Amino acid sequence: MIRILLLLLASLLLGGCAQPALRGTGDLGVVIERATGSLQIIESSGRTSLGRVQGLGDLSHASVVFSRDQRYAYVFGRDGGLTKVDLLARRVDRRIVQGGNSIGGAISQDGTLIAVGNYEPGGVKVFDARTLAQVADIPASVVPGTQRRSRVVGVADAPGQRFIYSLFDTGEIWVADFSRAGEPLVTRHTGIGNQPYDALLTPDGRYYLAGLFGENGMAQLDLWHPERGVRRVLDHYGRGERKLPVYKMPHLEGWTVAGARTFVPAVGHHQVLAMDTGSWRQAAAIDVAGQPVFVMARPDGRQVWVNFAHPDNDVVQVIDTDTLRVVATLRPGPAVLHMEFTARGDQLWMSVRDGGEIQVWDPYSLQRTATLPADSPSGIFFTSRAHATGL
Repeated sequence: MIRILLLLLASLLLGGCAQPALRGTGDLGVVIERATGSLQIIESSGRTSLGRVQGLGDLSHASVVFSRDQRYAYVFGRDGGLTKVDLLARRVDRRIVQGGNSIGGAISQDGTLIAVGNYEPGGVKVFDARTLAQVADIPASVVPGTQRRSRVVGVADAPGQRFIYSLFDTGEIWVADFSRAGEPLVTRHTGIGNQPYDALLTPDGRYYLAGLFGENGMAQLDLWHPERGVRRVLDHYGRGERKLPVYKMPHLEGWTVAGARTFVPAVGHHQVLAMDTGSWRQAAAIDVAGQPVFVMARPDGRQVWVNFAHPDNDVVQVIDTDTLRVVATLRPGPAVLHMEFTARGDQLWMSVRDGGEIQVWDPYSLQRTATLPADSPSGIFFTSRAHATGL
């Protein structure tokens, strides 16, 4: 009898050893591996890779949001795929193909809804975050003279259980309010400008700014006072100047608010623009090495890191937000596609696509501290985004 009990105890102990170690999710992140449709799971405490999740479809323009408990990543694929990934189990929890060509999305303020912006079919679809069951379909406006609907860009979550987004082909900003039971209340702001191509929501959730590709300036909506409509800011920038060919569209969710200023990439110019936050007037135009794509602020606001479109995408520059000067020019490697700071700013991670690696930098010493292999990496996203508005 004693022998049998000892055998049972040994079996239980061995079974316990086979279970994965318990760990938190606060230092986890993911890297999009676009060529292979996979997601690499990383952790910032030890600057290591924990594993890879495959079978996520076309990730050529993928973005990610996180559940409020930071356990699940929701991946928006270019093929219309919406994939829920369990970061602890390192596997696909659920996956659907909800459209033909999607361009990002958002998670609601309470974490219960996922909104996806679609190029094809044009519009926004909203899903239950737990099951991925569809709860709403909001078709976009029909493009005049055609039978197709406008492409949707710049989807962001806003306070009050709302989603806000722009319609590229028809020049509109829509706000979908899901705070009440039943069908969402959709408010449409029309005539906001030509070809809004992406957008930024300020960290406090008040101002939504859509960049305009078809004309100078940006369209701004104050969510405290939506009844005032959309106003134009930066509409005089570059007036009378010839734009350069645009090799890669800037990403507005990579625009940044640092202290009393907002820093944005200038479309078709080798400059980063600084605006005074509040008045939204241009304070400076900072000359940089190429056409900016992402303009990312260190969490303390003292630095802004900038990467560039081809042919200058092997360069990263650092701007001092106090002096508004470039203080460092780095050459991490070929095709730097994305950058992401850890929540408290002690590390900056960047993807070097054509070098097949992820690099970790100390943003204070400007020294590289780690390198991890990756298969054609692009976007990097940390779970701390789960508790930020508009990301």
